[in-house]
Amino acid sequence: MLVLLPPSEGKAASGRGAPLKPESLSLPGLTAARETVLGELVELCAGDEEKAREVLGLSEGLRGEVAKNTELRTAGARPAGEIYTGVLYDALDLASLDPAAKKRAARSLLVFSGLWGAVRVTDRIPSYRCSMGVKLPGLGALGAYWRAPMAEVLPEAAGDRLVLDLRSSAYAAAWKPKGEVAGRTATVRVLHAPTRKVVSHFNKATKGRIVRSLLTSGTAPEGPAELVEALRDLGYEVEAEAPAKAGKPWSLDVLVADIH
Repeated sequence: MLVLLPPSEGKAASGRGAPLKPESLSLPGLTAARETVLGELVELCAGDEEKAREVLGLSEGLRGEVAKNTELRTAGARPAGEIYTGVLYDALDLASLDPAAKKRAARSLLVFSGLWGAVRVTDRIPSYRCSMGVKLPGLGALGAYWRAPMAEVLPEAAGDRLVLDLRSSAYAAAWKPKGEVAGRTATVRVLHAPTRKVVSHFNKATKGRIVRSLLTSGTAPEGPAELVEALRDLGYEVEAEAPAKAGKPWSLDVLVADIH
C-alpha cells in the first residue's frame, strides 16, 4: 500500500544534525526539480522580504519564516516524519508506533510538498515554508510545476500496490493517478454521519487515525474493495462507491458521529 499525505503548514524546528542532502532523498527522479524549486525559494527569500512574504502568503506574525527559508541549504535536517506537525500528524503519532509499524510507515507513507515534490517520512529535511499553492516568480504555480516530474516518478513508486490518497485538493493537483494505477486508488472523505457534511478539523484527525490503524494492524489490502473491508474490520463506518468506469479511483466516505 502507498499512502499519499498532505504536509502540515506548521512544522517543527530544523534539527542540529547534518544539513540537507538533496541527492539523498527518496524518489531520485525528482532531484533536479527539487533543486530548481529550492534555488528559486532561497533566492526569493534572500531578496525583498515583503515581496517574499506576499508570494508565500505569510501574515505579519510569520515574517520569521522568510528568514528561515534563506538557510535551507545549511540548516540541520530531521526525518520528515518529525518535521511535519499538526492535526493529522498528531493523530498519526509516528513516534509512538512499534518497530514493525514504523517499518511499514517508512515503506508506505509519501508526504507531498510544494518544495520537495514528495518525500518519505524517513527522508531528512529542514523546516521550511512553501505550500503547493505558492506561485514562485520564476516557476509559476507549484502545483502545475510538479505535474511533469511527478508523472514520471509516481507510477513507479506506486508499483502494483493499492494507493490510498488522503491529500487535500492543492496537493492532489500535483499528481493525479491515471489508468491502471487510478483503478487501484481510493480517495477518502470524512463526513459527519448525521448531516453528511464534510468536517474540516476532524477530517484531518480521522485520516491520521485511519493511517495509524492500518499501520499498527499490519493489514495489507491489495485493492480498494479490500481496503473497505479492512477499515470496517478496524471499526470504521465506511460507505464506498466503485467507479462507473475502469481506470478511475474509488471514492470512500468515512462517517463520524463526533466532530469535536
